Amino acid sequence: MLRLIPVILSLVLLAAHFYRAGLLPVAVICLGLVPLLFWKKSWVPRFFQVLLVLGALEWLRALYTFAAMRIAWDQPWTRLALILGAVALFTALSGLVFNSRKLRAFYRTNID
Repeated sequence: MLRLIPVILSLVLLAAHFYRAGLLPVAVICLGLVPLLFWKKSWVPRFFQVLLVLGALEWLRALYTFAAMRIAWDQPWTRLALILGAVALFTALSGLVFNSRKLRAFYRTNID
């Protein structure tokens, strides 16, 4: 189950992001989905892969919004873009953990 750490970390980061934005219900949902990772159903990996792609898109939206604000205020924005871009990439790539043989066996998805 250590293979699920990137997914859990991505969900925690998204929850923190939504909490900071004042969206407490969405933050609670992000954290509330973590136990679903331990449910042995074949649809769980796809659900989380879609969720992580949506999360990565949210990070990219935040990057655009925050960078535009910083540019408008004539403040540096490059470091912000690098950090949020890396978080978006990490979130998107976290879904690849479900391609491992052990997790495919755990969720009883197609095993080669």
